[in-house]
Amino acid sequence: MRTGSETLSARKAAVLRAVVEGYISTTQPVGSTHVSEMADLAVSPATVRNEMLALEQAGYLSQPHTSAGRIPTEKGYRHFVDSLTDVSGTLGRSEHRQVRAFFDTTRSELEQMLADTSALLADLTAYAALVVAPQHSSATIRSVNLVDLSERLVLALVVYENGSVDKRTIEMDQPVDSVELARAATTLTEFLDGRPATALRDRGAASRLAPLAAQIMGSLADLSDVDEQLYVGGAASVAGLFDAADTVRSVLGILEKQLVVVSLVRDILDRGLTVAIGSETGVAPLAECSLIVAPYEVAGQPVGSIGVLGPTRMNYPQALAAVAVVSQKLGDRLSYT
Repeated sequence: MRTGSETLSARKAAVLRAVVEGYISTTQPVGSTHVSEMADLAVSPATVRNEMLALEQAGYLSQPHTSAGRIPTEKGYRHFVDSLTDVSGTLGRSEHRQVRAFFDTTRSELEQMLADTSALLADLTAYAALVVAPQHSSATIRSVNLVDLSERLVLALVVYENGSVDKRTIEMDQPVDSVELARAATTLTEFLDGRPATALRDRGAASRLAPLAAQIMGSLADLSDVDEQLYVGGAASVAGLFDAADTVRSVLGILEKQLVVVSLVRDILDRGLTVAIGSETGVAPLAECSLIVAPYEVAGQPVGSIGVLGPTRMNYPQALAAVAVVSQKLGDRLSYT
């Protein structure tokens, strides 16, 4: 999370927190009586009203229409988020059991596991969930397997240390048999084992291999250029998160643009943020949204990222806790694949 928010007095901070939490739970403007009850400030409602007015004048709260209640602004949400410390306790025991059971029992290939993880995170938070797959360019190759589909058609499977598998059907220049393919697979595995996917583009090295292995490696050269895959879970829940149909359409439109979402997640992490609120996303159609993101690691190295997208009034403590737990468990699961 970002630090450096403006310092508020303890009472103003308590009032702001009460307004944010009240608005998150009710989606209705929060009045001074409600704040007095929630914040337990031992001061009169008039004093609370004065503090709310001061917070409004400072840009932390706004007063919609002629309602006596206030709602948080982006600045108010930002102060609230930056003031959060330990959020681990906001995820209940049943949710922890659900996460643990999922990662203890899943045996799917990486692609299906990531898709299922996005569904799990969406279920935990009731927001749209994002999982960005590991980058191929930085993935380490474990082995190359070759299967003869016909005399001239070969299925190549490149297996990576992070559990992902690339499949490519290759049409050969001449007929090949299973013995030749087994020999070529051994050659390629011995050469590529432990090397990054970018090694597939090493034409000089390929030229020193046996002709069959060289042809297959040449056909696999562009695998390291594959865009990062995005998995979105809970997109259907977006319709119930926003009041305006135009906002729903805009948000769903963004979620369909894989490159935009992957770039957005990377940009947020590069800025040192875990939470981007409203205009902080830099994407106009997401002006009413917040995005919580976190990387997941394999063998101590960040390889991909996960996140949840919801309205600015999202339950930040619970969503932060869910993202933290799932990113940790996903990284642990992939580290032992």
